[in-house]
Amino acid sequence: MRTDTPQTIHRADYQPLSWNVTHVDLHFSLDHAATLVSSKLTLKRNPNAPRGPLVLLGDELELVSLKIDGREPATQRITPTRVEVDIEGDSATAEIVTRIAPEKNTALSGLYTSRGGFFTQCEAEGFRRITWFPDRPDIMARFVVTLEADKAKYPVLLSNGNLVGQGELHNEHPDRHFARWEDPFLKPCYLFALVAADLAVNERHILTASGREVLLQIWTEAASLDRTEHAMDSLVRAIRWDEQRFGLELDLERFMIVAVSDFNMGAMENKGLNLFNSKLLLATPDTATDVDYENIEAVVAHEYFHNWTGNRVTCRDWFQLTLKEGLTVFRDQEFTADMLAAEGGDSKARAVKRIDDVRVLRAAQFPEDAGPMAHPIRPDSYQEINNFYTATVYEKGAEVIRMIATLLGRDGFRKGMDLYFQRHDGQAVTCDDFVAAMADANNRDLSQFLRWYSRPGTPVVTATGEYAAATQTYTLTLTQPAEGKDGPLLVPVAIGLIGANGRDLPDTSSPARTRHHREDLDLYRHRRAPGAVAAARLLGAGAGQFRGRRRHACLPHGARCRSVQPLGCSTAFHGARRPRAGY
Repeated sequence: MRTDTPQTIHRADYQPLSWNVTHVDLHFSLDHAATLVSSKLTLKRNPNAPRGPLVLLGDELELVSLKIDGREPATQRITPTRVEVDIEGDSATAEIVTRIAPEKNTALSGLYTSRGGFFTQCEAEGFRRITWFPDRPDIMARFVVTLEADKAKYPVLLSNGNLVGQGELHNEHPDRHFARWEDPFLKPCYLFALVAADLAVNERHILTASGREVLLQIWTEAASLDRTEHAMDSLVRAIRWDEQRFGLELDLERFMIVAVSDFNMGAMENKGLNLFNSKLLLATPDTATDVDYENIEAVVAHEYFHNWTGNRVTCRDWFQLTLKEGLTVFRDQEFTADMLAAEGGDSKARAVKRIDDVRVLRAAQFPEDAGPMAHPIRPDSYQEINNFYTATVYEKGAEVIRMIATLLGRDGFRKGMDLYFQRHDGQAVTCDDFVAAMADANNRDLSQFLRWYSRPGTPVVTATGEYAAATQTYTLTLTQPAEGKDGPLLVPVAIGLIGANGRDLPDTSSPARTRHHREDLDLYRHRRAPGAVAAARLLGAGAGQFRGRRRHACLPHGARCRSVQPLGCSTAFHGARRPRAGY
């Protein structure tokens, strides 16, 4: 309901809808001034929700007709933004015809026109500007989409999934043609996409790790086609990396990217049909800098990685946005680090990438955490959904994922990811489900770690170190104030020692245990080489700030760590093993 007073939506108020949509059949008769959208929804009553009406949401839509099982409903309640229909039984079919004017859609949300073509943007709540629908991410369905348009003006007709039919409308409209697309995977409506325009294509066929041949396409205006090669190379590298690092393959027959001049986001991960702002896709050496090339590769990878972390498994509600964005930012950061290391032949390139990421975090997210806009990576309420897309949700969200990776190690994190997809493929889930998969796959208790999802602000950990020449041991003490009603945050830290010559000391650690209150920590006692001067190198992971006697650092590397400090008071321990870069 639209009111003059902003309505606050609370995460605690989440309730599943009474009706699920299992299949969606959409037909678009595209016209700049008056597009007709016909939708056929297969409905099933939700056994996990109280019985209630079918709820359809809309925004600036003209409802032409609505039928339930072929008949006009006996009872329906209609407002400009909401339709409620009482339905008997546990299954039904809804047929809805809607009229919209894409050329008047200046919000660039929903279906709009740009440079003579049709494009869509549906995240977060744009699909309700296309047709009446229960526009929520927890409503996941299989989509079949038919596009019909003037074949001279719009020779290219694209939507999600696999192309299952195309041709001309000979008898009815000889100047028009159609294309039919079928997405075999469940998806929420915010991942729906449509493109109808006069475009050229850069194509490449590749084999997936399992031997399937897939088609990669980048569509843009003909004059810009020569500027797509770097993006295509970046896409191939991202596909290969995801296969090798996480065992995740491209699951469709084709993967498409489209460059759009007018787009209110950098890029969008629509299932199998990514839409990009042209700035983040097109480049040639005479017009683009090295930074442009790096950004294009990172964004192409980010949106492709969403194919699994965001699309195949999506968020139950928008409060869980960091579930897909924080995880996918972490994945694209790791991808870029690995690409830099492979290109330079030096694993230290990963550390350079990590430093860059931390600088972004300090410049963009730390001020957000320190000001009146501070919020947890999983907020508890909102009034405007588009304000959710913050550095905290994305960048700090990625740091929280990196801390999990630090705690579990590379193999443990992979085990958690495998279990996450095994449990939740095709589902809309929560941040708690992700952490539970990580914990269960590694037989770890991460209940305390969940505080990161509900706590705003940047924790401060004070580090002090002492070297005892007599015993040749270096002792590092970390202290974190016990802020918040639920106590301190768990901050994993990796530690190494550097000799007087500036090189890492050899690993001569021997296991030792130290006890503080009721917590046991597995630690290491490090003996230095004779004559060496020890110094601490903090290479942990997290969004916290380290304040030591001689240096400040922002936990700049998410490597494997044997030493974890979850306490709110001082804890001393002796030495540690320094993780190798690239772990």
